[in-house]
Amino acid sequence: NCARAFARDPRFNILLLPQNVGKRKAQIAAIRRSAGDMVLNVDSDTILASDVIRKLVPKMQDPAVGAAMGQLTARNRNDSWLTRLIDMEYWLACNEERAAQARFGAVMCCCGPCAIYRRSALASLLDQYESQYFRGKPSDFGEDRHLTILMLKAGFRTEYVPSAIAATVVPNKLGPYLRQQLRWARSTYRDTLLGLRLLPNLHRFLTLDVVGQNLGPLLLALSVLTGLAQLALTGTVPWLAALMIVAMTMIHCSVVALRARQRRFLGFSLHAFINIFLLLP
Repeated sequence: NCARAFARDPRFNILLLPQNVGKRKAQIAAIRRSAGDMVLNVDSDTILASDVIRKLVPKMQDPAVGAAMGQLTARNRNDSWLTRLIDMEYWLACNEERAAQARFGAVMCCCGPCAIYRRSALASLLDQYESQYFRGKPSDFGEDRHLTILMLKAGFRTEYVPSAIAATVVPNKLGPYLRQQLRWARSTYRDTLLGLRLLPNLHRFLTLDVVGQNLGPLLLALSVLTGLAQLALTGTVPWLAALMIVAMTMIHCSVVALRARQRRFLGFSLHAFINIFLLLP
């Protein structure tokens, strides 16, 4: 439908590959046919605000910047309780994690729904991007994070622009959401190992951030397992561990609610149950 709608518009050059070869090869085919200074990546389920390009391009005026991403929101936020939680999760990922990383010059993952790249930088990285293997097989996941890591390894900065808004469709059922999160977690752990050599050349905050992102879930899982073992072996409820998790969750959600000036973020505490009982296992 998209190809038919824009095929006669001289501003567009539609590439239709003979078969579904995956996101990575489709990106590479488009980048190799491109001619502009910038390449904008937009996922197929995403709608951009009308001023996104105008907001992203000024960041790219600095030749040291290789990529920049916009802020993500849930396009179907009002579908269910889960989509509302995911919308808040996206706000946190963008306006806490990415914003803090950008403050120190290195957003660690420029997300696919809305990311702009310097084409000259991409051209020098395409062979590495295309030939990534994991456990002896061509990689078919984690494209956004890996491309960002390659940008950083090449010496470019990566940025975040909160005013460039992109609305993307998010899973409205638990099954697809958990599969998505598992895929992203695999990418995070794999590419963290690949990116460890970057850290000595980046700000020390980013080392702390990467260590926290990777060890935090493992420590939480250890706390939960220890509590369950205490309950099973001694018959006593691990109140201290439970209260600590509850307190940290409520403090975090309260601070975010104040920063965003939106009381709905207090409800994000419900995500802790999904995290502990579904995502961690």
